[in-house]
Amino acid sequence: MTHAIRFHKTGGPEVLVWEEVKLGKPGPGEARIRHTAVGLNFVDIYNRSGVYAVPLPSGLGSEGAGVVEEVGPGVTDIKPGDRVAYGSSPLGAYAEERLIPADRLIKLPDGIDDKTAAAMMLKGLTTQYLIRQTYRIKAGETILLHAAAGGVGLILSQWAKHLGVTVIGTVGSDEKAKLAQAHGCAHTIVYSREDIVKRVDEITGGKKVPVVYDSVGKDTFMKSLDCLAPLGFLVLFGASSGAVEPLNLGLLAQKGSLYVTRPTLNTYGATRGQLVAMAKELFEVVRSGAVKIEVNQTYPLKDAAKAHADLAARRTTGSTVLLV
Repeated sequence: MTHAIRFHKTGGPEVLVWEEVKLGKPGPGEARIRHTAVGLNFVDIYNRSGVYAVPLPSGLGSEGAGVVEEVGPGVTDIKPGDRVAYGSSPLGAYAEERLIPADRLIKLPDGIDDKTAAAMMLKGLTTQYLIRQTYRIKAGETILLHAAAGGVGLILSQWAKHLGVTVIGTVGSDEKAKLAQAHGCAHTIVYSREDIVKRVDEITGGKKVPVVYDSVGKDTFMKSLDCLAPLGFLVLFGASSGAVEPLNLGLLAQKGSLYVTRPTLNTYGATRGQLVAMAKELFEVVRSGAVKIEVNQTYPLKDAAKAHADLAARRTTGSTVLLV
């Protein structure tokens, strides 16, 4: 028997329970892995609280790193003993061991340890599709990034700076502003006391920005639209403040023939080939030192409820990892 964090009803962090679970042998196309580290992400809160509905009872988490223990029939890309990580999988990462579709597993190269991998796979792969595929940022551009001191924010800011892009980042405090600036943000806006739209206008000399990356949602959506230059892209990839209200699409015309998209990693990394290519690019920028992955908080996996409470209360910065 092994242990996992599960929840039998939706709600606050208190619904998370540490349970014994029974795992069988891996079936066709599956692998059994032993986790060493598990990534914590805001989407885990959406799943636990019922914002994103999942069949109950359920496991939690879609990002982790560890060692392959056994593979099922038909698995050829990985073998027992391989160090692997993943950031796109069915729920169930909050576990000592699990069964997982083997095509979701990426072999880890030398130079990237398990804790770093668990902290970067979902957020790093998300950053890859956001800035290299959804809207491919180009040297010389100035972009707006909300939650710049968060997990995706710190990776995206560094990667964008490496590509010659100027990042304006919104943050909730002066402390987070310093953190964002240390990770590539050229300008920061403390939204609690500064007008985001006015500051973007000032920083860009009235030109505004070609793209806004918004994981906040309800509280920032309309402001994001107002920061865009004509034909600009609003890339909404989360909703930490709540779901965006229904939108009159006529507003997009009025504000400059704007585009809005709601991308997901599951779509961009749907095939193994896509996932491997995305991970390769991520590993390259991390191993080169252009993007540094900093794990700012760790918790024992058993204490996932406390980790959730701290994340929701914005008491965390950067990446958080649950250690197994």
